[in-house]
Amino acid sequence: MSQLNANQFPVRTFGGPTALFEYGGLRFLTDPTFDGPGDYASPGPTLTKTAPSTTSPAELGPIDVVLLSHDEHADNLDTSGRALLADVPLTLTTPGGGERLGAKAKGLADWESIELERPGGGTITVTGVPAIHGPGAREEVEPIAGQVVGFVLTGEGLPTVYVSGDNASLDAVREIADRFAPIDTALLFAGAPRFPMLFDGNLIVLDSAQAAEATRILDARRVVPVHHDSWAHFTEGRDELEAAFAAAGLTDRLDQDWVQRA
Repeated sequence: MSQLNANQFPVRTFGGPTALFEYGGLRFLTDPTFDGPGDYASPGPTLTKTAPSTTSPAELGPIDVVLLSHDEHADNLDTSGRALLADVPLTLTTPGGGERLGAKAKGLADWESIELERPGGGTITVTGVPAIHGPGAREEVEPIAGQVVGFVLTGEGLPTVYVSGDNASLDAVREIADRFAPIDTALLFAGAPRFPMLFDGNLIVLDSAQAAEATRILDARRVVPVHHDSWAHFTEGRDELEAAFAAAGLTDRLDQDWVQRA
């Protein structure tokens, strides 16, 4: 799949981790967050939203599938996002989230797949892939930061799409690359979020340099950065991402629509 073909479907970003794209005739939404700025309680530190979403649920139109990296933190699923799930036929998320969110939600374990029917015939395969929401081994991180899942989307005649979720592990990225590289479009959660009281202030999602390295590992032909703005605990944003990709010689991999929205 050429880079030109990989860019044929647009990805709209709305702030934080929330993005919308149509793929194989279905409309996918990532980590829905539409509440206004303010403080939000979560397991652990209070999260502070600094900017509103650039859209509202009412303006999105019908959504076929929500790809939810995890349901436990307000910067990935907020009150408005939870309300939206009631109108979406299917939410794919972590095994624990699948139990918490009700009948329309399905949890995917690592490497577990589900087949989705395409409107014009054929199927899309969505595979749950590893993500670790902090530094170190999963068994050390999950009791503190919770369970997270990423997603890879594939289908006959379709580009390969990776949605990273809140992942801080390049080792997880290497596992995904071993099975799926090259990736045609990667939605990489970045922003270098950290809290002084969690994991000694170490990263809980990729920083900008790691996002560039993930791009290299995946041989990703197009990257749409998300999860790098609108929250106070994100310590790096657009400028740092652009600089890191330039330093790595990967500026041409950044989605041109994302670049032009600067």
